[in-house]
Amino acid sequence: MQKPFVFTVHYVLKNKVGELVDTSEGSEPLYFLEGSPEIIEGIQKAVKDRNIGDCLEVTVPPAMAYGEHNPELIRKVPRSMFEGVENLHVGMKFQTNTGDSAQVVQVVGIDGNLVRVDANHPLAGFTLYFDLEIIGKREATEEEINAGHPLS
Repeated sequence: MQKPFVFTVHYVLKNKVGELVDTSEGSEPLYFLEGSPEIIEGIQKAVKDRNIGDCLEVTVPPAMAYGEHNPELIRKVPRSMFEGVENLHVGMKFQTNTGDSAQVVQVVGIDGNLVRVDANHPLAGFTLYFDLEIIGKREATEEEINAGHPLS
């Protein structure tokens, strides 16, 4: 059985009207272990069987990215849950710990003593448009496979 690869990829992410959403240009490239759940399925499938120097235009539907927007992940919580937070406002993000998992929520509304938070990923429900350039590809080490991510 072939070992998974570690890919190094530069990317440009745009929305459906071509506006820049995110890019690795001018900063660190995306560095990931093939098969890692930390990288969306659409990128994983796009780079599979590709090589250094390949440039790709990839359209990734929500199902292969961050999923559909789930209205059940929007909740109203008491403002008292934000005790000690000065100047609470829409757009603020917080990490919550619910049992054995951490979750990031964004404040999307404030109505008196109730705060509406959204636990959806900010890109949930969106089709993503990537330009990818593969700048590195190598076999993963046993340590990386065991760790589930690149180590160097």
